[in-house]
Amino acid sequence: MWDAERRGVVVVLTYTRPPENVIGFADLAELDEALATWADEDRTQVIMLTGGLPGYFIAHADLADVNALTHGTAAGPYGPQAWEQALRRIAAIPQPVVAAVNGQAWGGGLELALGCLMRVASEVAHFRFPEVAAGAIPGAGGTQRLPRLIGLPQAARLVLGGGLVTAGQALHLGLVDAVLPEQGFLDAALEWAAPFAAQPRHSLFAAKRAIVTGTQLPLDQGLALEQDIFRAVLASSETRAISAGEPAVITRPGAATR
Repeated sequence: MWDAERRGVVVVLTYTRPPENVIGFADLAELDEALATWADEDRTQVIMLTGGLPGYFIAHADLADVNALTHGTAAGPYGPQAWEQALRRIAAIPQPVVAAVNGQAWGGGLELALGCLMRVASEVAHFRFPEVAAGAIPGAGGTQRLPRLIGLPQAARLVLGGGLVTAGQALHLGLVDAVLPEQGFLDAALEWAAPFAAQPRHSLFAAKRAIVTGTQLPLDQGLALEQDIFRAVLASSETRAISAGEPAVITRPGAATR
């Protein structure tokens, strides 16, 4: 269900599952494998996730899998741990992962976007947590990541009330980092990501590690981690080469290859 396309130093993983791009446990296991594969490639600076159907990023979790959990029956070879594994992979790989949300991102689709380091939205994107109204709660990090991103009161209102959030509202809340035109959205998202995709690889990855790992720690421990990473980066041969006037050559996002 995930198609990979290299755009310069950015790898775009596009999810396509007609008719509505719902995502199941097996699809998340496939994403986990794709992330591991592309993260190991030397040219990959940034990974971007997007939807391959008009009007959809990822509509929501596959309700067949959810119903199987409700009734205690098997949901195929993969279980709900596939969510945790894929989201942990997004955090653990050295590359920043960007969600390019080009349509509906409800429930599990929103949770996948929240698991990414950054999010951009098209003008037609919309977000919602409908779980409480269905007698459930978000179960893939939504109740934890959303408050940390936009604050407790706003997150509680969205989770408990299940209201629809437009792209413009999401930008105002801080749920997304930019709203880009629907026409040519993927190219615009790649251009948005170009400034950090073009940074030296070793310091880009070090900065992502400091941000992601450090913010999971108490402040004093996070500051200590930052100092450790800071010293290691300064002592690296790559930084020494840059300080000597020999910057690394980075290929900016460009022509598509597979």
